[in-house]
Amino acid sequence: MISPLARLRVRLALALGAAEIHLRLRLPRLTYALTRHPADRESPFAELVRIESDPAYRALFFAELDAALHDQIATRTAVVEEIEAAAERLKALILHGDHGRAA
Repeated sequence: MISPLARLRVRLALALGAAEIHLRLRLPRLTYALTRHPADRESPFAELVRIESDPAYRALFFAELDAALHDQIATRTAVVEEIEAAAERLKALILHGDHGRAA
């Protein structure tokens, strides 16, 4: 036998579903306003037009681009240095003929 609480949950879910359908049919604009919508994106062309037409925005854009490039170069340089250091440790391990476990 179904418990009274379970029966109440089912009735509540059905009532809410019916209310939602009724609201969507009677007030479509309100339901549209209350629903989530993805944010409108500017097209890449609009961004390019803004970069070309606004000198202050162009300067800011190129400064951010420069900073991002410098960060990327620094990261790559650090990775290359780590790889070279690991390669040197491996060479030293091989040349010394240490057959024990590496630390």
